[in-house]
Amino acid sequence: MVRVPPQPGWRAAARGLGALLVTGSRLVRPTRATRSGGAATELGRGVALRGTVWPGGAAEAYDGVVVVAPDGRIAAIGPAGAIRLPSGLRVLGGAGSWIGPGVVDAHVHLAFGGLEEALRGGVVGVRDRGAPRTQALRWRTGHRLPPAGRPYVGVAGPMLAAPGGYPSRSWGAAGFASFVATPAAARQAVRHLAGDGVDLVKIVLEPGTERRWPVPPPAVVRAVVEAAHDAGLKVVAHALTAETVARAVDAGVDELAHTPSSERLPEALVDRVAAAGVPVVSTLQTFFSGGVGREAAANAAALHRAGVPLVYGTDLGNAGTRPGVDPRELDRIADAGLGRLGALRAATERSGAVAGVRGRSGRLVRGEPAALVLLAGDPLVEPGVWRRPRAVLCDGGLREPLPF
Repeated sequence: MVRVPPQPGWRAAARGLGALLVTGSRLVRPTRATRSGGAATELGRGVALRGTVWPGGAAEAYDGVVVVAPDGRIAAIGPAGAIRLPSGLRVLGGAGSWIGPGVVDAHVHLAFGGLEEALRGGVVGVRDRGAPRTQALRWRTGHRLPPAGRPYVGVAGPMLAAPGGYPSRSWGAAGFASFVATPAAARQAVRHLAGDGVDLVKIVLEPGTERRWPVPPPAVVRAVVEAAHDAGLKVVAHALTAETVARAVDAGVDELAHTPSSERLPEALVDRVAAAGVPVVSTLQTFFSGGVGREAAANAAALHRAGVPLVYGTDLGNAGTRPGVDPRELDRIADAGLGRLGALRAATERSGAVAGVRGRSGRLVRGEPAALVLLAGDPLVEPGVWRRPRAVLCDGGLREPLPF
């Protein structure tokens, strides 16, 4: 993918392209060399996308046009009849096409693959929820633009766990966990993570199916939260049982990494999660793939009814997951009571607003950088169209047609 970084004069460029749309006069822009690779295309004078436009959020979809300027920002967006396109401006899409914000996956594990495939699958941002330090820092986007062909990546770095606790005894044995046995050790571990520049902190409260694995005690969890907040970082907790969810909420964590799946949450605990304003990342499909989806789905529905924000996340790298947007996860969220539009909002504006994500508003707004997709049909009618986007335009680069 070719990236055209935002330029200081983007407002002038947008105004110029706006004048071009109205008057049809010629706007000349210097071209940039195209990167090697069959899917890479430069924006040149800009590009227009035509079809059903969903700007995101609570907005209604309409028959419209989105025009992206050479610097990758949205120069114009509106009904088709209100925007005059000059001859020669490249137009993608048409009847039956759908244009909307790209998806942010709030829970992935890039150590098991998927980074190179994410963007072409419609995912414009991800949060890696646990990886060895060197890998995590290599992937991290920070305040830069992502490398060409990749989504924005926020990272947590190694997960904080009790000595000998999950995931150090299984898939996470090689540097995925940092042990915290005492409050002092917890504070020191958080300071190290903050010094590395991570985007959020993750603590693991996983006793295992037989409830035999060690879990950080309440004092350690509180120390992690306090130290992280002092460093300006938020804390996400892996907590799948009622006991560990209560421990996480008591300590003041900012988010739950999964919909709890080990047992039904008591109504009083669901109300406590809601009162605390703690969002919950869905990861429902992987639970269904692992045979424990019913409890997770029931908890997701109860949490939604109580007003808890559900956020799209797949737990990419785990059982039953695949790179790119997963229509099954969207439908699982919809079935929890959000409906398909609510699920799409959970995967765009809501996931774009979680801790550790930058530059992904989940909306299409004039003057803002474009992070959008062109699909072959309406995903509210058929979510399966996410499996093969026709184009993705993000960070000043256009990828189309997309090879799979």
